[in-house]
Amino acid sequence: MNKEELILKWLDNNLSPEELEAFKALEEYESITKLSNYTKEFKAPEFNTEAALQSTLSKLESKSVSKNKWFAPLLKVAAILAICFSTYYYTTTLDTTIATQYAEKTQINLPDHSKVNINALSKITYNKNQWDANKRNINLEGEAFFKVEKGSTFNVITDAGIVSVVGTQFNVKQRQNYFEVTCFEGIVSVTLKDQTTVLKAGDSFLIIDGNQIERLKTNSQQPDWINSVSSFISVPLKEVLAEFERQYNVKIEVNTITTSTLFSGKFTHNDINIALQSITQPLQLQYKKVNKTIILTRE
Repeated sequence: MNKEELILKWLDNNLSPEELEAFKALEEYESITKLSNYTKEFKAPEFNTEAALQSTLSKLESKSVSKNKWFAPLLKVAAILAICFSTYYYTTTLDTTIATQYAEKTQINLPDHSKVNINALSKITYNKNQWDANKRNINLEGEAFFKVEKGSTFNVITDAGIVSVVGTQFNVKQRQNYFEVTCFEGIVSVTLKDQTTVLKAGDSFLIIDGNQIERLKTNSQQPDWINSVSSFISVPLKEVLAEFERQYNVKIEVNTITTSTLFSGKFTHNDINIALQSITQPLQLQYKKVNKTIILTRE
């Protein structure tokens, strides 16, 4: 194994005991370790690591070093360290993003084995390289159900507010002018505009169009959408129709129908006709399907 390979494996903390001894035996060992300490804070933009390394080494080797023979190995080591530390910084700050499309749900495991179920047309973002016992932050756009392993504080960050827990199960839904948090197990802390609300199992917190809505306790163990059913209790019809569009990838036209009407009920995600009947019949509405558009009218 050549010097460069030993140095790169050392930077990656991936040397075997035998390779470590070979690394320590290098003539440049002392210089390398000193330079490592000096370059830990080095940052650089995105680049092709292998190409940059080869280019830098080629340029160094092409220069005359007859007057400074001792400096050439040092420059080579510095180039390797600078490029490697730059790459390390760049890769460890990359975020992981999981996004769902219309009519799509998915489940993932986080680095601490916490589980997240992601509803249709939603997105979560987190950094797995910075995910440790002291920092568990995840950004959410849309809706997701969390089963959090015990540990340090777990923060779900949305545009509407922040949900903080330690180990628990809860659902967060953040859509346009709609923010709802339901605690199914443990205790959940919801921070919104510098005000914190604590939820216990069965409690819900709901804000629609800037107004907090009182909610009854739930005895459910998880949100209905996990089982492909959307359920609502006294929610404006516009929110019900928006969820329907996300689950079926259709456009709903309401014409003169008042969408502020409160709706209580459910619809399935598995049969569009049954789902439409579940919404229209209680409200005495009719529907017509034209390609991927649903037109609602009064009977």
